[in-house]
Amino acid sequence: MMRILQILTVCALLVLPAVLSGSYVLHLVITTGLFIIGAMSLNLVFGYTGQLSLGHIAFFGIGAYVSALCSLGFTVPITDNFELTVAPKPVWLSFLFAIVISGLFGWLIGKVSFRIRGAYFVIVSISFAEVVRLVALNWVSVTQGPMALNNIPPFELPIPGLEINFYSKISNYYLILALGLLAYVIIARLVHSRVGHAMVALRENESLASSVGIDVTRYLVLGAVVSAAIAGAAGSLYAHYIRIIDPDIFLFIYTVTMIIMIVTGGKGTLSGPLVGGAIFGVIPPVLREFAKPEVQWIIYGLLMIGVVSFMPEGIVPALQRLRSRFGSPAVAPASAETPVSAEGSR
Repeated sequence: MMRILQILTVCALLVLPAVLSGSYVLHLVITTGLFIIGAMSLNLVFGYTGQLSLGHIAFFGIGAYVSALCSLGFTVPITDNFELTVAPKPVWLSFLFAIVISGLFGWLIGKVSFRIRGAYFVIVSISFAEVVRLVALNWVSVTQGPMALNNIPPFELPIPGLEINFYSKISNYYLILALGLLAYVIIARLVHSRVGHAMVALRENESLASSVGIDVTRYLVLGAVVSAAIAGAAGSLYAHYIRIIDPDIFLFIYTVTMIIMIVTGGKGTLSGPLVGGAIFGVIPPVLREFAKPEVQWIIYGLLMIGVVSFMPEGIVPALQRLRSRFGSPAVAPASAETPVSAEGSR
């Protein structure tokens, strides 16, 4: 049943551009899709290891800036008499650079910050995002600072004898859909492996997990690297779709948006960020059609309060409980709190 639902969902997403009215609506779907991918990556750390990162947008922004700079070319002044010049690179190669650099920053932050827990980790994650934002804002010779990087080339795929450029919104929609499906498969394979079981064990009882031989830092850092790399990939496509970026891409509100998607959809479930992102990504533009700005935020806030109050575990877990109560027993979600053995986690 679950497999049939997944196939139907993919089919619906494939035909979605044909039923949408207007390029503006498609633009909203594209940008929402990019932040859903970012929420999926954050859910790997927040939902499966239980570590709340409030600076996750930093990896999204790093991916955007790295990809934009590599595709445009840039010059870094080293001394008064010497400067390092990087020639423009193909967009697909810039995309790969963005993934690698974002993953490296994820590894670095994971190594440093996962030695601490709780509020200290939250402070470190926020500080990292703010430092990256200040670098983008003040390193004007490279990032153009508040003047923004513009004329970023669109994404392209080199095929022998043919170059495919993603100029149109429809082509970008399918590109982002492909990245979203790939990210979903990677995360699903990871969380259903013994690595994922170890992550869940760390979330449920870190002391017990350590006592049975699970290397806490190793699995947390691995989750951070994969999460950061996926966020960097989404940021890269964002830069090549919008084709202009500035330091506002690191604003704290974007991380909050991802967290809202995760919590309302279902933390620690594969489909939670998708459902939460689809609902709370579509609600704001729908409200703009008939409500004033102040009324929009009131309705938006009331909806979030309602979801958190009546479905504290999120929409997806609530639907799974309803299915098990009124229908056949539901398949256990990816975040099922199943004890993990030492043999399966080492």
